[in-house]
Amino acid sequence: MTRPAARTRKTNPALRIQFYRLLLLAVILGAWELGVRTGFLEPYIYGVPSGIATAFYAQLMDGSLLRHFWVTGQEVVLGFVIGSTLGTGCGLLLWLSPLWAKILHPYIIALNGVPKIALAPLIIVWFGLGMESKIAIAAIITFIVAFLQAHKGTQQIDSDLIRLMQSLGAKPFQVFRTIVVPGSLPWIVSALRLNVGFALIGAVVGEYISAEEGLGHHVYYSGQLYNLNSVWVGIFALMIMALLLEVVVSWIEKKLQW
Repeated sequence: MTRPAARTRKTNPALRIQFYRLLLLAVILGAWELGVRTGFLEPYIYGVPSGIATAFYAQLMDGSLLRHFWVTGQEVVLGFVIGSTLGTGCGLLLWLSPLWAKILHPYIIALNGVPKIALAPLIIVWFGLGMESKIAIAAIITFIVAFLQAHKGTQQIDSDLIRLMQSLGAKPFQVFRTIVVPGSLPWIVSALRLNVGFALIGAVVGEYISAEEGLGHHVYYSGQLYNLNSVWVGIFALMIMALLLEVVVSWIEKKLQW
């Protein structure tokens, strides 16, 4: 088989999957549009794809959508980075102190059981009405997830391998650096993927409570006006942001595996 033929054969499955993805989207939007035009669906309840496209274009051209996207993007990215970094670091370092792990265990369980969104009003009071409070909400939520996942990852390390390193004279920090951290990477990456959604939730909920800009504010305000097309514009923009963050996490995963 020639090399071009082999390359074509390799790319066909990916192209086919992409085609089916676009086809599925077209079918959903087409059925939605048809349902509204035939009167089966009420546009003031469900919106209409053609109206959503018009609103999306108008808001893109006047710059309002990009402004909301930029504000929420800053809150999400900063909250994601701060919470994931601190949470991962603390979760990993807890392996070095089994005593503190046992002391903190009930507090970790209790904190994990509390709906994180319930903390939002307190954070608004502590950090004010600006962007800082939204970043703090996203950071706290992602911190807890990253902390729990990283700590759980350290508990899954092969104990025989650790004992082998210790028998060879390795100090705790050497075992931590060469065995524990690399062995916990799958759990850390899993936390990053989860935190994409949690960071978005934290930022949007904060904007729901108090904000003058951002996609959460945009969705909430449009909903108050019963402008369903504009609500969908904000929702689709959040989906785009989530996909972009997922691409970044996938890139980080590849780098860590390399």
